[in-house]
Amino acid sequence: MYNNFVSFVQGLYGTKDLIPLHSPQFQGNEKKYLLETIDSTFVSSVGEFVDSFERSIAEYTGAKYAIATVNGTAALHMALKLVGVMSNTEVITQSLTFVATCNAIYYCGATPVFIDVEKSTLGLSAKSLEEFLHEHAEVREDGCCWNKTSNRKIIACLPMHTFGIPVDFDAIKRVCDKFQIIIVEDAAESLGSLYKQKHTGIIGKTAAISFNGNKIITTGGGGMILTNDSELAIYAKHITTTAKISDQLSFAHDEVGFNYRLPNLNAALGVAQMEMLPEYIKNKRETAHAYQEWGNEQGVKIVKEPDNTRSNYWLNAILTENREQRDQLLQATNAMSVVTRPAWKPMHMLEFNNHCQTSKLTNTEFLYDRLVNIPSSVRAL
Repeated sequence: MYNNFVSFVQGLYGTKDLIPLHSPQFQGNEKKYLLETIDSTFVSSVGEFVDSFERSIAEYTGAKYAIATVNGTAALHMALKLVGVMSNTEVITQSLTFVATCNAIYYCGATPVFIDVEKSTLGLSAKSLEEFLHEHAEVREDGCCWNKTSNRKIIACLPMHTFGIPVDFDAIKRVCDKFQIIIVEDAAESLGSLYKQKHTGIIGKTAAISFNGNKIITTGGGGMILTNDSELAIYAKHITTTAKISDQLSFAHDEVGFNYRLPNLNAALGVAQMEMLPEYIKNKRETAHAYQEWGNEQGVKIVKEPDNTRSNYWLNAILTENREQRDQLLQATNAMSVVTRPAWKPMHMLEFNNHCQTSKLTNTEFLYDRLVNIPSSVRAL
């Protein structure tokens, strides 16, 4: 199967040279806009491309407000802070995620609680969430959800749209509404993904997108906070700009702020990339369907978007039969210059998270033992 798969990927990408997992594409106006930025001398966090990039993301996603940041982790840090996540509080998230999801919670001084995922979406399981909350949580007289075990407030639930596949948002929202928990979306990987015709990142109270070099579009680094709340949007821009009071004649700040604004140089890349995004999504979805057809022919399980969703298929994935087959596939493909990788090591398996509460993580460990990400770059247009 391994040689067959490598031959298929080489045919798909038209090369026998190294095929990366996900490489950036610069096929539009990137150089033109970068030169315009350099000529303007506005290369830092003030400039027309920052404003234009924010507008384009808001328009594309349907968010009322988009606030650009230096990277996706900074955006997620702020998205959590905006809804009241702070020291001595908790955030429920999934264990199968990239470490940045977990790190952003710690940046707020809060503690993560790790919940299982669904096999169908690879994202946070509403069933696991509800079971955990019924056993460990209660809504008290102050109207807040409290963890009865730790005696800390559970402020937020942080689902991640894994590899661009939307979570079952309606089911998660029903549980969170019942327990008075705010939803913050980790949409780092899901620009262009839809849940019931709505773009990911605009259903929760706040959300974060990433534009790292390996994402569907890139600004080199870069992130974006999304929200439909005008007060939160104003505050987000304020605290990500060092909480500086608007006064050109003095340097005054009204609280501890963050130097998190995206530079104009990076935003220029983003504006050019957004012009190409619809074509990139079409291309990547064609690649995903090709993988799925190959999987059907070969009897190999390829992860597919659930009903009522549209995935951007940021990263495609094979589900092997067991850990041994996973490792054999990883070794064979990488030895033949087709880059593959396993899923991230689940957060509950990392030593610095040993103190965190978890639900039963059956699906998380099942997927970690079997999932392999496969080449998913945009193919030549």
